[in-house]
Amino acid sequence: MPRIMNFDLRHPPEFGVSGADIYAGALDCLQWADEQGFAHTGVGEHHQNDDGFSSCPLIFAAAVGARTKVIRFQTNVVLAPLYEPLRLAEEVAVADLCLNGRLILGMGIGTQPADFQAFGADFTKRGKTMDALIPFLRTAWSGEPFDYRGTTVRLRPLPVQSHVPINLGGVTPAAIDRAARLADSFQSATVAHWELYREACQRHGKPDPGPRARRGPMFLWVTKDDKAKVEAELMPHIDHVNRTYVEQTNQIRDDGGKAPSEGGAIFRGPYVREAGKPEPYLILNPEEAIALIDDLGPDGELLFNPLLAGIAPAKALNMLKLVEEEVFPFVRPN
Repeated sequence: MPRIMNFDLRHPPEFGVSGADIYAGALDCLQWADEQGFAHTGVGEHHQNDDGFSSCPLIFAAAVGARTKVIRFQTNVVLAPLYEPLRLAEEVAVADLCLNGRLILGMGIGTQPADFQAFGADFTKRGKTMDALIPFLRTAWSGEPFDYRGTTVRLRPLPVQSHVPINLGGVTPAAIDRAARLADSFQSATVAHWELYREACQRHGKPDPGPRARRGPMFLWVTKDDKAKVEAELMPHIDHVNRTYVEQTNQIRDDGGKAPSEGGAIFRGPYVREAGKPEPYLILNPEEAIALIDDLGPDGELLFNPLLAGIAPAKALNMLKLVEEEVFPFVRPN
């Protein structure tokens, strides 16, 4: 079963955990995940967020390379149109070197017009920018000289991987079609989007990637304490994630764009449980966690997000230690 650990690296000031503490804590969590055989980790990218959401996932990827040996690092996602293309190719190469060939480059076109204004990029042309960027990156990583803006350039150093995997995210038909045409895979928010991606792959003569793997909740916390008490402690962090998503969605609408929630993203408002729908946040005791993992099966994906919106690293590491001792040894073998 693929085990995945994701981070947003937020550190909202109201929770009293510094950015330095969160980054150090994330590296500690990832060293643990590496020792436990996790398949990959993911870190996203946003800009100008008051809560300190990660803005430089490729730099963090290099730090992860120094603390881990086997876990793969996937950017979820680099907002590629904000980057100067040659510089992006170089940064990816160096991150892959630091990871010894364990980088997966996830990219997206971005949704926040204010970020494009800050970086001097054209929000209206971001799709065309991505269409041109992927073949550019492949050319750059080949190591051969090529023409770029009227001069001959050659990228050095080269990444470890001769073919750095490129995954694209998105929710629109154009984004899904682009992933099928140009990328190695698609990072989908929903099963429905993945099915559209499968159709697009077949339309473009690509192999059918098959059904999307079953996934556990986006946030899983395991405890032996009273679950109602633990939920009360964690709910401010969960509410923060939902509140900031709503604020960003409203900003997009104010700028005349299409809200990501209209394309099927997970968060649609302040967090409330909805009867009959999968629970995105689960707080379980060890026995319940074992049952969840067994139910997902050998091909299911088990996700952890232990520092969600500034959860104290010491608390997260204690939780993970409980998982190591009282959950993982007792799940059915794959």
